[in-house]
Amino acid sequence: MLRKLGKGLYVRQPLLSLVNINKYFGDVHVLRDVSFTIEQGEFLTLLGPSGCGKTTLLRCIAGLEHVHSGDILLNGSSIKGIAPNKRNVNTVFQNYALFPHLNVYDNIAYGPRVKKLMKEAELKDRVSKVLDLVQMLGYEKRMPHQLSGGQRQRIAIARALINEPSILLLDEPLGALDLKLRKHMQTELAQLQRKTGTTFVYVTHDQEEALNMSDRIVVMDQGQVQQLGSPREIYNNPSNLFVTTFIGDRNMIRVKVLDVGEASTRVQFGEDVVEVRNSKRHHMVAGEEALLAIHMDKMRVSCGEVPNALRGEVLSVHYAGSQIRIQIQVADKVITAVEYQKTDCDCEAGDSVYVVWEEHGAILLPLEDSGVEGEV
Repeated sequence: MLRKLGKGLYVRQPLLSLVNINKYFGDVHVLRDVSFTIEQGEFLTLLGPSGCGKTTLLRCIAGLEHVHSGDILLNGSSIKGIAPNKRNVNTVFQNYALFPHLNVYDNIAYGPRVKKLMKEAELKDRVSKVLDLVQMLGYEKRMPHQLSGGQRQRIAIARALINEPSILLLDEPLGALDLKLRKHMQTELAQLQRKTGTTFVYVTHDQEEALNMSDRIVVMDQGQVQQLGSPREIYNNPSNLFVTTFIGDRNMIRVKVLDVGEASTRVQFGEDVVEVRNSKRHHMVAGEEALLAIHMDKMRVSCGEVPNALRGEVLSVHYAGSQIRIQIQVADKVITAVEYQKTDCDCEAGDSVYVVWEEHGAILLPLEDSGVEGEV
């Protein structure tokens, strides 16, 4: 949506704007000055550990919780004081909340019927269209108890989509499904969002879900936004220690900064000196200590000497299907490298090896960012 600024000047207006949202439960400050925007047609995920405030924030958008300060703007207009059923927003919950005494057709038709938005002939056509979208045509007469978990989830989404909401809110909708079905539904949800063009705001604590499905991710902790960005940006360029440790599996190594160049920084760990790419977010100072964070699955173990590597001794090698986890003693630190399929180095416990990583597999963080005084 475009907003006019002046003579011939327009600016694209976000679909939803959260402006300095604060929320309390008693004396507990659960949302702290949360501010960001959501664009039309994007898949945005609220990601964080249990208790970080992500579901509370979703409920504030839905109107199921009130905010103590700040504002929520939908297409530029405040919806903070508007009742949930008056907002053009629908929510899909983890337990699906289907009416057990109504069949699939009547569950989906319930909203438009209550609002008296259309005649029965038009409603029948609309129900068929949303059932086709979620690949559930032919199930109109089934009762909820006759459906699998994945099927009930699709019906819950169809029931929300028939109302043509500006935003569809999804509160951990895959949490009750088994692992195989959850992965399948991740793909289906992402495809459904692209097909309909509906803006999805999705809540999860599962980083794999967030990375696989989202256009952008809001990482939250202790009621605050820690980072907002694309999956690639958050995975490769975390903003702070929390995001670094929460997203992906990394080895965290305390190193000494020797010198800082334009593109990379030289650091020392034990007797080894390696270069690490510079980050736009974090600036190192020569002579100080820093944290070297390396993605385990972006490391490679070499039996022969290679440049820009850490030297170590293999402690153990564990095979788990296509994944190989190699534990290595490097100076006074035990690190883990994860390789897939066939490793280049057929090493065993006791072997001397060299460990390297992809360019974007490692990042340096200022030590003060971690609040760490002792060993990492």
